[in-house]
Amino acid sequence: MIVVMKAHATPAEIEAVVERVQQAGFQAHKIVGVERTVVACVGEERGKEELAQLEFFSGVDSVLPVLKPYKLAARELHPDGSRVDVGGVEIGGKRLAVMAGPCAIESAAQMQGAAQAVKAAGAHMLRGGAFKPRTSPYSFQGMEHEGLLLLERAGREVGLPVVTEVMDPHDIERVAEHADMLQVGARNAQNFSLLRRLGKLNKPILLKRGMSTKLDEFLMAAEYILSGGNTRVVLCERGIRTFETATRNTLDLNAIPVLKQWTHLPVIVDPSHGTGAEALVIPMALAAVAAGADGLMIEVHPNPEKALSDGPQQLRPARFAELMGAVRRVAEAVERTV
Repeated sequence: MIVVMKAHATPAEIEAVVERVQQAGFQAHKIVGVERTVVACVGEERGKEELAQLEFFSGVDSVLPVLKPYKLAARELHPDGSRVDVGGVEIGGKRLAVMAGPCAIESAAQMQGAAQAVKAAGAHMLRGGAFKPRTSPYSFQGMEHEGLLLLERAGREVGLPVVTEVMDPHDIERVAEHADMLQVGARNAQNFSLLRRLGKLNKPILLKRGMSTKLDEFLMAAEYILSGGNTRVVLCERGIRTFETATRNTLDLNAIPVLKQWTHLPVIVDPSHGTGAEALVIPMALAAVAAGADGLMIEVHPNPEKALSDGPQQLRPARFAELMGAVRRVAEAVERTV
């Protein structure tokens, strides 16, 4: 259930509703909008009749059921859409947010070169993998803590917030010390122990869709984080596994408008993993913007042919600059900015 407060409800009236919701055995999540506040009531369905009485409380406009299983991620909770701030970069507004950088952190020189290149081309955030989940145990697994330090330093030097993946619940605090946003990779999209821990963290989370995860399952994964109290969640479509073998994954651009109908959370797209091919990254990035994505995550490497991870899908700096120019033109056509 959600309790929609009147536009001019007082703080005391809102707190009275929150207190009553908690007395009924539900969690109360306040969502403060531009014009009014909504109180989401999360708990067992059997007590929802008691919540209906809240409609008679002072300052309450209406009490509405949320029929979707993902209560806090549902669009009804925040019809205008959420905006997530990451180190001064807003994701979910009119301006597209572009995250760029190498798949894996390999050296100080590589990170500094990538950071300078993506900053010069207009990227808003720097990405890089310190911990790398690889299909083969013999593949490069990342520089781990040393990589975190290199990523943080490169981001600070060029003035970009940084995002990196966390794989293990035990590493959350360490990664959070160095990153402005923590990423949950596709292989951990339904690692519920990890998601629960991230729900207690006061940091923005980038949740990638699992390669075999349906959209309702994707939103239920986000619900784990939201229900822990962390409301700063951004979703990332990065391709799913289908019968097609021409590309690394099948980039599901249908997911963008569907998610926009179902959830208030911002949605970005990763065409690098979605296609696995450098030549396909730019056209699919442009298609994602046209379909309504709130941002892009692009892999950029100074020397892709020497990359220790996913070289074929990483753009050279010059190609990334070309992409940013094209993105600006498409963004203007759909009334967005970059």
